[in-house]
Amino acid sequence: MNQDRIAQAAYFLLRIVAGLLFLQAGGMKLFAWFGGIPAEMGGQPPLMSQIGIGGVLEFFGGLAIMLGLFTRPVAFILSGEMAVAYFQFHQPNGFWPIQNHGEPAVLFCFIYLYMAARGAGDWSLDALVRRKRGGVVSGV
Repeated sequence: MNQDRIAQAAYFLLRIVAGLLFLQAGGMKLFAWFGGIPAEMGGQPPLMSQIGIGGVLEFFGGLAIMLGLFTRPVAFILSGEMAVAYFQFHQPNGFWPIQNHGEPAVLFCFIYLYMAARGAGDWSLDALVRRKRGGVVSGV
């Protein structure tokens, strides 16, 4: 296996894991998966609330990221969602992410920013669509 194939496989796994984690977070907010949001933290949020909209972005955005479908715009939106989440919910509790428990938000923000810049990669629905249209695949 050459270096390019290893890099493609690693990026594919990063996309799958990041998307799956986001899909689960959205499922917790929207469908009360994994016990949902505890009652002392507000319980099931209304769909048209900030947390409900975040759940929609996380569930469907995570699914799109996993599939590698519309990866650049979806990843850009999810990166922005995580930046907002960090500054609105974490940063007021301390300057450093380790103090305010914002490490996951920071990591997701920059992972999705990278995906927005790089695209879905060769192992994705975006690449499949591009191949069917006869376009160049690399970098998708």
